[in-house]
Amino acid sequence: MKLIYLCAGLLLLNVLDSCSVSKQISKQADSALLKDSAISTGHIGISIYEPATNKYWYNYNATHYFIPASNTKLFTLYAGMKYLGDSLVGMRVFDNDGNLYLFPTGDPTLLHKDYTYQPVFNYLKKSKASNITIVDSVWRDQPLGSGWSWNDYNDDYMAERSSMPIFGNLLELSGRPSSLYSIPSFKFPYQYSGIVELSSVVRDLGINKFTLEFNGENKKIFSIPFATLNGETNKKVLSDTLHQRINPQDDFVPVVAGDPRVITIHSQPSDALFKPMMHRSDNFFAEQTLLMASNEHLGYMNDDAIINTILKKDLRDIPQRPKWVDGSGLSRYNLATPQSLVYLLHKMKIEFGLERIKVILPTGGEGTLSSYYKKDAGFIYAKTGTLSNNCALSGYLITGKGKLLIFSVLANNYITGATPIRRAVEQFLQGIREKY
Repeated sequence: MKLIYLCAGLLLLNVLDSCSVSKQISKQADSALLKDSAISTGHIGISIYEPATNKYWYNYNATHYFIPASNTKLFTLYAGMKYLGDSLVGMRVFDNDGNLYLFPTGDPTLLHKDYTYQPVFNYLKKSKASNITIVDSVWRDQPLGSGWSWNDYNDDYMAERSSMPIFGNLLELSGRPSSLYSIPSFKFPYQYSGIVELSSVVRDLGINKFTLEFNGENKKIFSIPFATLNGETNKKVLSDTLHQRINPQDDFVPVVAGDPRVITIHSQPSDALFKPMMHRSDNFFAEQTLLMASNEHLGYMNDDAIINTILKKDLRDIPQRPKWVDGSGLSRYNLATPQSLVYLLHKMKIEFGLERIKVILPTGGEGTLSSYYKKDAGFIYAKTGTLSNNCALSGYLITGKGKLLIFSVLANNYITGATPIRRAVEQFLQGIREKY
């Protein structure tokens, strides 16, 4: 009987302690977030969860839907870690007596400036093939994502998606008309005005016609997405860089991608893609990661198909099913709840291990957190998200007493810039870390 009373007492103390923590955090949230002059013009949702006890410490609008912005990349990261293995498939190749057939995989690292090691390109250079044919039968999507802002097409953060990206699907330009520097070196159609340093570059919508103005004083590198034109531009750029003609696709292809005679060329360790994707919130890497996951798991590249598959299979127990439409979070059609992001982060911790995730996500003073949580470096690992009037932060927090918490804070529809929102969230999370 005494044992029963003791157990009941301990259970009651645990419940009271849990209630006490929730009330204390509620007061902190009220003063640091809910009454903040910037946040109060919009809406906010908060969820804080302790995996060790399987208990929520605090929820506020935690089951309501918000635009997650680049927190969408957490869903994409899960897809990549789940289906891309330890190293990326850069290309599948069939060599038929010097006739090379290339099967693209969506890998965004081909001739990307971040990666000096280029196994796919090196293979192609050394092959001395008499004929190269790209077999692009897996592309079943569009170059721009659902709900993207069309007039951002000229900005480098909205490079077009494709089955065989090259140079990040970007054109870099700098210099003067007499000494124009470009990567890739492929000659796109240019119109010029001015005579000194490059001051602006504008591409016409839907085509590769660039207008260059040379009225600047300082050297500056401009990075502009080129139009992929259903992969035709990428094929021409690869041909120009290899100094070798690439054939149009034949009606007859002697193999399919799953044929055992097809060679798989791995390009980079997967985490070497995931880390910059999360640290600098790279939209292009995220979009291609989701397409690669689709290709490896389903055999073709389509956002809707892989998203529906993951939600029905891998994330079937998520508490509130998100509306997930792209890989990067550029679309405002994306919707998620704080609790669904907490669930996702918990699932990632279980399946992939926190130590691996700590390498992929930025901590205080790194990446998109470079100006925040500097004294909490090594104690917070999180993904930011920013669209105009919307910002998010979801991740892992280790408290001063060594407790691991998983949190998500989503703020939408405020009318200020993002900085005051981020500072208020920083104050709130630092208060929790210091107190618990």
